[in-house]
Amino acid sequence: MDKSMEDFLELTQNYREEEKQMMQRAYALANELHAGQMRDSGEPYIIHPINVAYNTANTIMDVDSICAAFLHDTLEDTEITKEELAQQFNSTIADLVDGVTNFNKYKEYTKTEKENATLRKLVVLALNQDVRILLIKLCDKLHNMRTLQYKKPEKQLKTAEETLKFYAPLAYHLGVYRIKTELEDIAFSYVNPERFKELKQKRDAYDHTVKDDLCIMKEKIEEAFKQNHLKTTIKIRSKNIYGIHNRLESGHKFSDMFDLLCLKVVMEDVSACYQALGLIHSKYHPINGKFKDYICNPKTNLYQSLHTTVFGENGNLVQIQIRTEKMDKIASFGLGAYWQIYDKDIYKIMQEDFKNCQIYKSLSQVNEIFENNGDFVEHVEGEVLSSKIYVYSPRGDIYALPIGSTAIDFAYTIHTDIGNQLVKVYVNDEEVPVDTILKNKDRIKIVTSPTSSFLDIKKNWEQIVVTTLAKRKIREYMKKQSVK
Repeated sequence: MDKSMEDFLELTQNYREEEKQMMQRAYALANELHAGQMRDSGEPYIIHPINVAYNTANTIMDVDSICAAFLHDTLEDTEITKEELAQQFNSTIADLVDGVTNFNKYKEYTKTEKENATLRKLVVLALNQDVRILLIKLCDKLHNMRTLQYKKPEKQLKTAEETLKFYAPLAYHLGVYRIKTELEDIAFSYVNPERFKELKQKRDAYDHTVKDDLCIMKEKIEEAFKQNHLKTTIKIRSKNIYGIHNRLESGHKFSDMFDLLCLKVVMEDVSACYQALGLIHSKYHPINGKFKDYICNPKTNLYQSLHTTVFGENGNLVQIQIRTEKMDKIASFGLGAYWQIYDKDIYKIMQEDFKNCQIYKSLSQVNEIFENNGDFVEHVEGEVLSSKIYVYSPRGDIYALPIGSTAIDFAYTIHTDIGNQLVKVYVNDEEVPVDTILKNKDRIKIVTSPTSSFLDIKKNWEQIVVTTLAKRKIREYMKKQSVK
């Protein structure tokens, strides 16, 4: 359901007065510039900027981003210029609006070429200037997907497929779980409506069957925490439909999914998380091999939590996620949550953490390698944002790799010299061939030698590896060796 300006004002009622006035000015200008424009639904166009601003205020929260959300379509659909926006507001807002504006610079470009150029522009500006460009674009995409029913069927399908290939995976890698799951389910409902309906009915029936047992578990855990003077907030979370579909497609059975409904336990600090884990295990027996510590070993998108699966009430297997409030906010909103967490230097911390994410490094590598926009988008969707396996270094660091990656790909992901000097590979403490295809959760140790050559073997590596980075580094290495 669309949000109104009244909904937006209620959401932002706790902002400072000068911030409210700035947001009101952004709304007033957008309303003026879009006057007379209509959406496909027949509603005034301003409904869209209001909803994008609402989504942005609910995700990122900083005033510059919210103002940019109100104004995000003005450079494309009205006569105002970037310089005028900067003059009326500030250069940051103007840059953010320009960042999310579709690429229309060259009229001779085909529609597909413009779409590819737009996606590349989004990524490059986020890498080099401001990651908030991607976050605002996701808020924009979310409202467009919520109103996709007003588009023609062929447009619905094309947009839904693009969302599943690009925007939903992007939201995951930026840690914006709330947007990611909604984008996935809306898009999937258009791509495969019958399957979506079937799985939703199945999930809802399961929820109805076990929810009472989960409520009993929740009450018992809360009471145990109270007796041990632990403060907590516990919620019941349901798995999204597209997530269920993917698990089934990968060979799992519906009956084997223990996280269809899970308990999300939020504690005051990290030590309380581990104390909570012990108390839960004392009441509900855990399943060996189903415990994951993402607090000590965060996922590549900053996600942190303890995961354990236990025998719950009436023998139901239940996943429980335990995290701090800060971790919970980052799990929901990713980098956008920083405005709820930090008091100062927020943007600096956000941008630095973005640079430390694997998604930043992967996108930078693909951008550096491919000049053609179509090739760039193809490799981003097919390699960077595609389904992943997660493997471990000997130190416990987690690396995300495309499915089908080899130990050679892993070596080059760590460092060019490690790939070039690779001589032996150990997977899960056993020596294996260097071209071994890795599996999820493998532990990999690379043995190197500075004097390693093996040119006759390495010349075939380019055909073995799957990552663009590895292919490029092998090609460069072989070229250097041939010159010597």
